[in-house]
Amino acid sequence: MYHLMIKTHFAAAHNLINYQGDCENLHGHNWLVEVTVSAKTLDNAGLGVDFKILKKEANAILDELDHKYLNDLAPFQGVSPSSENICRYLFESLSAKLNDANIQVERVNVWESENACASYTQD
Repeated sequence: MYHLMIKTHFAAAHNLINYQGDCENLHGHNWLVEVTVSAKTLDNAGLGVDFKILKKEANAILDELDHKYLNDLAPFQGVSPSSENICRYLFESLSAKLNDANIQVERVNVWESENACASYTQD
């Protein structure tokens, strides 16, 4: 099994729902996103999947979040836009675009700071 990872980022504002503390107030982050996929086989060029494709698909989804107030967006209506829920949303959205008989999204990490990360996997 081959594992490939890209890193990308987005900036957005949010406030946590049902949270008692500073993060219930409007604030923002510059999130770092890591996407890991697995490939069972390589293509004729020796690639599991082209990094350009991974970046393109991830950035297309992140463009919908970038410089937005996440609480107003459809994926987070009634759901706290926490790093945990953001990485689940990204995982599910990327899986719908990328998963096939060879390629599977394995993990999405969302770093809200250099010291704090949430991850989502299927299991």
